[in-house]
Amino acid sequence: MTRAIRPPLPPFETREAAARKVRLAEDAWNSRDPEAVALAYTPDSEWRNRDTFLTGRAAIVDFLTRKWARELDYRLIKEIWAWRDNRIAVRFAYEWRDAAGRCFRAHGNENWEFAPDGLMRWRVASINDQAIADADRLFHWPQGRRPDDHPGLTELGL
Repeated sequence: MTRAIRPPLPPFETREAAARKVRLAEDAWNSRDPEAVALAYTPDSEWRNRDTFLTGRAAIVDFLTRKWARELDYRLIKEIWAWRDNRIAVRFAYEWRDAAGRCFRAHGNENWEFAPDGLMRWRVASINDQAIADADRLFHWPQGRRPDDHPGLTELGL
């Protein structure tokens, strides 16, 4: 079976190419479609997400399905931090509410490593949650892709 190719491809020689890869990942995660998101990862992709360790697309789909069932009104912004060759470091924040209506902003960093076909083969995420008031939420676009004119993390002071 031939794997799909997911441009931009490593090595990421410019900031623009690496930033494009980051925005594509943000867009996919904001879709909240676990099956579609999992296709951006190698079939044997390895993850560490907080204290959870995963291997493979089926585990990714299961993890994301559970995540988005409990993290309601999920909105994510990612921003490139650094890149070199086939690796990208990202900082991000996402906002969500739980079933009881409590709101949170999660702040985190991810380290990514890509296979030559542009699929992510390794993802390490460190994340901290901050309880916030509903009035303090900053991410207010409709579910789906963040509009191009919506401020990013730096512009929001995050």
